[in-house]
Amino acid sequence: MTKIDPYMRPPSQVMRLSRMGSAHPMRLSFLRILLRRFQTEGWTFDRPVWAVDDRGVGHAVYRATGPDRVYSLVAFAHDLPDDQRSDRVIATAWDATFALVDGDVDADDIERLSQNVPLQEAGRISHREITLSRANRSVRLFSHVIDALKQGQQPDRAELDAVGYLMRTTAVYGSGKFGAQDYDLLCNRDELSSPFQAEMLTVWFIRWFTVDIVNHLARVAGGSRATTLDPRLAQSLGVGNSTGLGMAPFLVRHPQLINNWIAARETALARVRARPTMTAAALDCLRSALKQAIQNAALWRSEHTLQVEKLSHLRHDLSLLETYIDALDPTTDHPWDAIWRWAEQTLSEEGQEATLSLILEPHGDIIDDLASTMSLSDDALETIDGAMSVGDLRSLIQTHFDWAAAIDFTSPDQNALFWYVSEEKLEPRLGSRATEDGADREQPLGIAHLIHALSQDLTLAHDATSVAEFLQHHPQHRLIIRRVQNAHMRPYGEVRDNLIGQNTLPIDLMRCKLAFFGASRFDPRSDKWVRISLFQDFPYPYELGTAQN
Repeated sequence: MTKIDPYMRPPSQVMRLSRMGSAHPMRLSFLRILLRRFQTEGWTFDRPVWAVDDRGVGHAVYRATGPDRVYSLVAFAHDLPDDQRSDRVIATAWDATFALVDGDVDADDIERLSQNVPLQEAGRISHREITLSRANRSVRLFSHVIDALKQGQQPDRAELDAVGYLMRTTAVYGSGKFGAQDYDLLCNRDELSSPFQAEMLTVWFIRWFTVDIVNHLARVAGGSRATTLDPRLAQSLGVGNSTGLGMAPFLVRHPQLINNWIAARETALARVRARPTMTAAALDCLRSALKQAIQNAALWRSEHTLQVEKLSHLRHDLSLLETYIDALDPTTDHPWDAIWRWAEQTLSEEGQEATLSLILEPHGDIIDDLASTMSLSDDALETIDGAMSVGDLRSLIQTHFDWAAAIDFTSPDQNALFWYVSEEKLEPRLGSRATEDGADREQPLGIAHLIHALSQDLTLAHDATSVAEFLQHHPQHRLIIRRVQNAHMRPYGEVRDNLIGQNTLPIDLMRCKLAFFGASRFDPRSDKWVRISLFQDFPYPYELGTAQN
């Protein structure tokens, strides 16, 4: 019998949409993993090419050099008219476009990329390229920064804090899209083995480019009078990202991968809670992280009704946590567990998940190794066990999907939505079953409903019938049976809510994934579209050794 860790939170608590939609970035977020590795391994960074003219048009190359490999970001700067600037995925022109290249680049590479990268989806890149990306200016702030710098002044800090980035990406493509190198060829490289490391490196370099381009344009406009952006102000700026529904289904389609992410985080929390003592250094680190979190929450802005309410809870909860920590006796038995139990009893879900992030911070020595468990290995490929009996399959459903059985799918509200792929952009979309066409092309993302349909058909089958025989008559259940049979390997692999119910909020899925990326300043523009910031308050590549990561 498997021994249950008393400090591990159960999937029934963790894998609910509302809690997933309250996730915060942490030590095991992917950008943090990237920065720690680069710093530990002594990577160096430079900008060997800057060929941008007085209009801000041209190209630049940013390079990362490690113990064994080199990666180069080729950036193309464009003169985009205001009426062509759009964050929508259907845009066809951008302020800047980028490709991350495996190795050094030469003039021939840049010429080839210049014919394709600015076209994005309409172009094609080669097996040497790892990612393809694009970004638009945050126009008002971008102009404000240049106007200040060209006069030899620094931009207003309040203006910077209100937005948090000079440019925002609208896509960072990888994993073989549009001709790029397949992930299978990269995943065995140590520096890219953790999830989304190439994408994080791309965004990190884009952040560097955004500062370079405003400094360049200010110098062009102001001449000798111009100055450059103060490094302290530059560090307060991240890279924005505008993300829609395309991101949401990822967590549903990759149950083993999301299990690995969540399991790593929950294992980290359990390890911290199990620590019997608290050192003075760890307490100081916690207080410093809490102070930064309070400052971040004060600057975090949103106009979305639900997020405004969450921010109110968060600010209140962080204040309560600060008071609790100030009064904490660090010599008490298992003080970290005491903090966590107090948070669960006192704070909102938003505050609890923030507390999780904070108490992980001082404990890199016992949790950073979990980064190596967050990817998907080749031996995780799943097959259907056709020899299993229907009776055993029913038992698995009762054990792992009891939450789905509690949903009443005879209610129209529980079957109100359907996921589909748009014809124009081949992007995931969410439709209303009552008012929109397309339900006949529904994507199999409503796992709870698929379990319901499978269970209905299983009632007509004998317990001794094999799964293979059952599937001969009901082949439509292959996907969900595979999930059921493999559920024991991924306790955190299923979102335990109805994803086609009327009250489903896709932004909950998006926030969970973005928190694992390391995103901050989560700002929903609707329940299907969100803006965030990446690398805000972290060092730039050229100053990596100057800050803790």
